[in-house]
Amino acid sequence: MAKILIVDDAKFMRMTLTNILKNGNHEIVGEAENGQEAVEKYEALSPDLVTMDITMPEKNGIEALKEIKAQSEQAKVVMCSAMGQQKMVVEAIEKGAKDFIVKPFDESRVLDAIDRVLN
Repeated sequence: MAKILIVDDAKFMRMTLTNILKNGNHEIVGEAENGQEAVEKYEALSPDLVTMDITMPEKNGIEALKEIKAQSEQAKVVMCSAMGQQKMVVEAIEKGAKDFIVKPFDESRVLDAIDRVLN
């Protein structure tokens, strides 16, 4: 069981991920709705893993990823992207993201990705 921080500007997406991850016996330690909040909550909560939306207001997921990786090289971040964001996903992986999951979320794919990154 991992402590997970969920970052997405859409409340519905955060709720969806929360339900999937709780079904996978993970603990949700926090939620953030933009990249700035994600960086602050990562520092405050020290989660085992972060799910990070790419497109968000204030600070996008890639900028937040870079700041989190600067805080902790061990940070495990899984990017969440809509179809058609391959270029940004590639950039996120180059900046240190461990994996990515595609919206709309498929429960087994999400849990597989999380388990892969944690192990």
